Amino acid sequence: MGKIGIARELWQFLKVRKKFWLVPIVLVLLLMGVIIIFGQSSALAPFIYTLF
Repeated sequence: MGKIGIARELWQFLKVRKKFWLVPIVLVLLLMGVIIIFGQSSALAPFIYTLF
């Protein structure tokens, strides 16, 4: 079970339990993670830090 399996299981949980309001929260957390990962090792880091 890889990352795709985890995403599929999360989607099944949201669908069965009718917790669609959690989708924006999960998406924002993923976006923040991507920004942090790219901000650590790129020349864009000073510009990303100004956002926060």
